[in-house]
Amino acid sequence: MGKTAAVRSLAGLFLLAGFWIAQTQQPPAQPLQLEKVKDDLYNISGSGGNVAAYLTDEGVILVDEKFPRNTTEILAKVKSVSDKPVRYAFNTHHHGDHTGGNANLLPNVEILGHRNNRANIVEKKQPGAQRITFADEASIHLGGKEVRARWFGRGHTNGDTVIYFPAHKTIHTGDLFTNGAPYIDYTSGGSGVEWTKTIDAILQLDFETVIPGHGPVMKRDDLIAYRKKIETLRTRVSDLKRKGVTKEEAAKTLNLDDLGWRMAGLLERGFPGLWDELK
Repeated sequence: MGKTAAVRSLAGLFLLAGFWIAQTQQPPAQPLQLEKVKDDLYNISGSGGNVAAYLTDEGVILVDEKFPRNTTEILAKVKSVSDKPVRYAFNTHHHGDHTGGNANLLPNVEILGHRNNRANIVEKKQPGAQRITFADEASIHLGGKEVRARWFGRGHTNGDTVIYFPAHKTIHTGDLFTNGAPYIDYTSGGSGVEWTKTIDAILQLDFETVIPGHGPVMKRDDLIAYRKKIETLRTRVSDLKRKGVTKEEAAKTLNLDDLGWRMAGLLERGFPGLWDELK
């Protein structure tokens, strides 16, 4: 390998490493909170994405597992409500605050994810790639209970999966729905244009309760309101673009106070991609 090629290769590795660090930057440690959503369905919040734990007589099914540092405490929370082992886990998408526990769990737990989810993990050289993937849907039947995973389209990433607990009319949306501004990860196939279409498809499911990717457990109407906010964001950006405002000016002048969002942090990171995607 020539000197120039070697430098390019090394630069590529640093970029991948930088992306992995950016996706897994961990907030200050905080105790995890265990909340009963239904009689046998729990939400574990704090220090990363929400983790759902579904209890059955033959084992426990998880949805996401936060950061690597949280695995021990997650398992302790599960043990406090069930004497059965964790048997399976679904990943809603590949970001490290949702899949960080994969590598810790894989020796004893089978983890499932959408094929785009796994492709993103492999491409970004994250640990803990799933051994089982699916295209549009998958189901786990355990202890007489069922959990379904559905892929409805692009939004936060290109591999977002909604987990459905039909017996309880409850879904876990991953970061397709959170209590904050949306992050459109264009480096992972996300789409601000298709996001609302994906939510429209989710709304065809028969559900009442929503465990979001981050934030408190919510209701169906909250997801509908979130969809409207994303549509409003998109409309305002389109209007600025039609008026001839530059991308840089739009990022500075776009006012989202009435939506409870600010052009900072994750929304700001996804804004250039949204601008370019809108025609």
